[in-house]
Amino acid sequence: MNIIVCIKQVPNTTEVRINPETNTLIRDGVESVINPFDTYAIEEGVRLKEKFGGKVTVVSMGPPQAETALREAISLGCDEAILLTDRRFAGSDTWATSYTLSQAIRKINAFDVVICGKQASDGDTAQVGPGISTHLDIPQVTYVKKIERIDGNIAKVERLMEEGYEIIEIGFPCLLTVVKEINEPRLPSLRGKMKAKKAQIKKWNADDVACNIRGIGLDGSPTRVVKIFTPPARESGRILEGEIPEVCDRLVDYVKDEVI
Repeated sequence: MNIIVCIKQVPNTTEVRINPETNTLIRDGVESVINPFDTYAIEEGVRLKEKFGGKVTVVSMGPPQAETALREAISLGCDEAILLTDRRFAGSDTWATSYTLSQAIRKINAFDVVICGKQASDGDTAQVGPGISTHLDIPQVTYVKKIERIDGNIAKVERLMEEGYEIIEIGFPCLLTVVKEINEPRLPSLRGKMKAKKAQIKKWNADDVACNIRGIGLDGSPTRVVKIFTPPARESGRILEGEIPEVCDRLVDYVKDEVI
């Protein structure tokens, strides 16, 4: 089984700074880590390889320093790593990002399943995984909490819902986005760390993956961040005290006078 895992390197902080001129993240001086949801995708890919054989290829799009995230993925059991890095990718929205990743996957060619984390912690859109499947024209299942079984070219998975879950059968090749309920990510082994240190990370640019230049980067992104601002602080609320009937009457009066 040939498995491709797409990961993203994200800032390891909740205090994200924005460049006021470009409206993009300022990454300089900020520690970066593998997107937390992507660690579950890596673990699930490695478990599938251990059960069915094959290999796991991990792919990321980002600046040169994203190589550290790929080496960490290798230390966790992935076999090969590819970094898509090119100044022309800068400013890509989710559509341009998913297009670029799909072009890399087309170049890899032989794959059975693509696995992504359900969303990135810095953007929280959950759009890149579905976007990749759209560009590749392959079926997808999002929010996968369990892969029940794989028979031949068919996988039976459980999809997490707001209330309960769905059981879905999907054929290969396909794309899955996974949630944290699917597994417990492992820690890197000493052998894995040694392998990661020596690994050769492939680096591809836009030309290497035959990208349409009009479809990448800021100019190829159909959506843009026009303005970023901090919303004003909310005014403190009111606490109504007393017996329940009295509080209810006062609440109704307040809504009539202040809200309606």
